[in-house]
Amino acid sequence: MWITQNTKEPRQGQFRCRTTMTQSAPRCQDCCGRIFLCFLLGMLWETGAEQIRYSVWEEMQKGSFVGDVAKDLGLEPRKLSESGARIVSRGKTQPFALNGRSGSLVTADRIDREELCPGTPKCLLNVDILIDDKINIYGVEVEVMDINDHAPRFRVEEVEIKISENAAVGTSFPLPNARDPDLEMNSLQNYQLSPNHHFSLHVQSQADGAKYPELVLERALDREEEPVHYLTLTATDGGDPVRSGTARIRVTVLDTNDNPPVFPQSEYSVSVPENVPKGTLLLTVNATDPDEGVNGEVTYSVRYFKDEASEIFHLDSRTAQLFTQETLDFEESAVYQMEIQGRDGGGLLTRAKVQVTVLDVNDNTPEVIVASLTNSIPERSPPGTVIALLNVHDSDSGDNGRVICSIPEHLPFKLEKSYGNYYRLMTVRALDREQVSEYNVTVTAKDGGIPPLSTSIHIFLHVADSNDNPPTFRQTSYSAYIRENNPRAASIYSVTANDPDSGENAHITYSIEEDTIHGTPLSSYVSINSETGVLYALRSFDYEQFRDMHLRVTARDSGNPPLSSNVSLTLFILDQNDNAPEILYPAFPTDGSSGVELAPRSAEPGYLVTKVVAVDADSGQNSWLSYRLLKASDPGLFSLGLHTGEIRTARAFHDKDSLKQSLVVAVTDNGEPPLSATVSVTVVVADSIPEILSDLSNLKASEDQQDSSVTLYLVISVATVSCLFLIFIIVLLALRLHKWRVSKLLESTNEHFAEVPASQFVGIDGVRAYLKTYSHEVSLTMDSQKSQMLFPQPNYADTLISQESCEKKDSLLVSDHMPGTVLVQNDRTCLQVSFFFSSFIK
Repeated sequence: MWITQNTKEPRQGQFRCRTTMTQSAPRCQDCCGRIFLCFLLGMLWETGAEQIRYSVWEEMQKGSFVGDVAKDLGLEPRKLSESGARIVSRGKTQPFALNGRSGSLVTADRIDREELCPGTPKCLLNVDILIDDKINIYGVEVEVMDINDHAPRFRVEEVEIKISENAAVGTSFPLPNARDPDLEMNSLQNYQLSPNHHFSLHVQSQADGAKYPELVLERALDREEEPVHYLTLTATDGGDPVRSGTARIRVTVLDTNDNPPVFPQSEYSVSVPENVPKGTLLLTVNATDPDEGVNGEVTYSVRYFKDEASEIFHLDSRTAQLFTQETLDFEESAVYQMEIQGRDGGGLLTRAKVQVTVLDVNDNTPEVIVASLTNSIPERSPPGTVIALLNVHDSDSGDNGRVICSIPEHLPFKLEKSYGNYYRLMTVRALDREQVSEYNVTVTAKDGGIPPLSTSIHIFLHVADSNDNPPTFRQTSYSAYIRENNPRAASIYSVTANDPDSGENAHITYSIEEDTIHGTPLSSYVSINSETGVLYALRSFDYEQFRDMHLRVTARDSGNPPLSSNVSLTLFILDQNDNAPEILYPAFPTDGSSGVELAPRSAEPGYLVTKVVAVDADSGQNSWLSYRLLKASDPGLFSLGLHTGEIRTARAFHDKDSLKQSLVVAVTDNGEPPLSATVSVTVVVADSIPEILSDLSNLKASEDQQDSSVTLYLVISVATVSCLFLIFIIVLLALRLHKWRVSKLLESTNEHFAEVPASQFVGIDGVRAYLKTYSHEVSLTMDSQKSQMLFPQPNYADTLISQESCEKKDSLLVSDHMPGTVLVQNDRTCLQVSFFFSSFIK
């Protein structure tokens, strides 16, 4: 087996062939084969293995030297340029360029290593140089070396950590970590913490080299000594010079109620005769609490083991003095036991038992005293959980004083005898709040007398809900849409979460995770009703600023500990047509002059005179612009591109055309409702600037004279139209009166012909008459040049006109069934003429 290695010298491009023989190769190998192999590898290297390696630092200026390509290829710079050497870009933007004069490879722009090779330990860029005349390509590999151009940076500038004052020494708390996009020694290397007696810094290093700082408690905290600690966390890299970033840490020490009240004695005993008066002071107890403030204030309460004792004794909640408020009766009870509870402002409790002995004895029924009671039990409590501790007492002795306690058998509880006359009420299986949420347990105590005496108590037990279900949203994500320019405090959207728990565990409050949009806190844009989950806009949104907003809504119940869940909400801003088109050209002159556009007299049809340029800040169809010509001195002289705004000549200029043409162009967008802007364009027809000035001065004088003439013509036209309208009204009234008169005459004539039979019209003077009526329509206008007469197809009507009526010369009849029609009868020809009067007022 033969192994051949090819080595290329950087400048000469020559090869050195080195051949080695492994131990497994035969010692009698043909020399010709080895020579052929070296020759073949050399040919392959010449054709496709040409490659040059350079290195350059990042952030170098544009045009910085990378390497002398001409020298490394063994060519002169002039020959390299003449050979058509160029860089093959392959459709990508090349960071390097080839200097044709010097034959060197230079940077085409500033190079950012973190942008070109993000996260890679070695940044290698390949450049292909093609020489056209030799049709050969050379590969250049450029290594971009990293510099320390980035400082470590924390995501947040200030962090607040809350630590309870009873936190154990050695407890660690995570700190925010910094990021540095540089590599190796230029990247993040170490964290430092400002000096402090209570805390130290511990940095954890991961397998991938990442470092995570932790705050370690070295000394117990005391809120009364120092409630807040201010620290500074510094992250440094290993570059030269060293760069660093800092974050402020605020440690808040939380106070705890760590000292419960303490009675000097756990039990108190007092004996009193049964004949003491009401209001006698029996006992005074006092509990002390080393805490301060509310945590050190102790209030007292008493829990009686017998219901009757609450009517006999009274405990002052402030002074802890026990008084009698009723007379004592030995026959009712010889001993009274009670429990005095001292509770501080933080909720810590201490108990002391008090026994009052009445000097005398009497028979009584059994008594069941609840020594300890749990009114509520969590639904996930295991079997055997103690609900109540009962004390059964009977003042009698012997069998009459022996008491047996029992409860109904169908309940999931049992009574177990404890110490002495105490019974424990406990569960026999796990309770399910969803099945039964409340129990009313009847405990019966019966003595052994004849007849037996018994007593019963009822223990009301509530199965408490445990906060084991977090709030859940109906959807995994929400999307809402709102139009821009919305009113402030407008409702945007509503999210709702459900919690199957009950009570406070099911009470849900909503909040929005804090974030920033373009450097502005998210809370300044939207807010949420913490109870209903309705989101409100705190400001009017602008589609041109941002088109969408991403926020996370958190639903948190009121359990202990609280459970929460969040959902993402994307708010899309819809564009409205709230920006009118803005005309960029022609712009209004600022020096008081009137801007004009020049058009040569010899301009052919389609000649581009000028172009109206406008933009619209809106997007979509709201920004589609169309141009139209509102007003022009000569409407047929110019044309306007609907979408381009180009003003072109529609025909060639004539000598009679005015030298100054005024155009009003309207630019309208495609919004709803559409908004528009107008601009006036003045076009002067001339071939040179001096001709413009001469024509404009003459044009101004003629326009002033023409304006006065136009005013006179307008006055005369208004007066003429008014007179014609008055004459038209008079003629119309005269025609109406004449029509009424003729209708009266026709009525009398119709009565005469009604008496003649139809057979008499068959012939007149022995000739059968069959006449045709021709109807022609004549339209007359106020302008004689526009009058016209229409000759449609003859309208034949089998109408017999009496000879007497046709023989009348130039008689005028008005038809009853054709209003506005005049029949002119001359000799035996009847002409029907319809007059239509129309006037055009421009």
